[in-house]
Amino acid sequence: MGEVYAYPIGDRLYLNITNRCPNRCVFCIRNNEEGVGYDLWLDREPSTAEVLAAAGDVGAYREVVFCGYGEPLLRWEVVVEVARALKARYGVPIRVNTNGLAEALLKERILPQLKGLVDTISISLNAADAATYDRLCQSSLGSEAYPALLRFIRESKVFIPRVVVSVVQIPDFDPESVRKLAEELGIELRIRSYMVE
Repeated sequence: MGEVYAYPIGDRLYLNITNRCPNRCVFCIRNNEEGVGYDLWLDREPSTAEVLAAAGDVGAYREVVFCGYGEPLLRWEVVVEVARALKARYGVPIRVNTNGLAEALLKERILPQLKGLVDTISISLNAADAATYDRLCQSSLGSEAYPALLRFIRESKVFIPRVVVSVVQIPDFDPESVRKLAEELGIELRIRSYMVE
């Protein structure tokens, strides 16, 4: 079996365009042998044409989601090109699942490029304070990561119609502090279940 660039789960189609990620989160699904039922490790990153070929006719799906074993916005040009093509042909809703750090890493403004193409952005917040975030997410950006993440969340509201922040419900997780932060940011909150090996 070849590389998996597109994989369905329920009525959504997920697009896997990179394995690169600046974080090494302690709860990451990459550390779980089960994964999501597909081998999403890539030997090489796909081109726009390869992603579109793998996606095929997406008309029957409720949503197309950029989400693989990496940070899709590190390849934001591919996200933009694929989203534009799928929108033009099928009018399908597009979501991006992101850790919110690509702009800080690439030192580029990405959010304005997503306007009109991405309907929902789901951003991994994972903590209500920088110390907890650093401990859980172990970002290569170090202490810059959390402030960059919060900045990205706030700016997302300017360009994307629906902004959701997600938090993994790890053992001893207290949702209240995160709920409060999400309210302050004026953002929808989703608490994801913790997958143990």
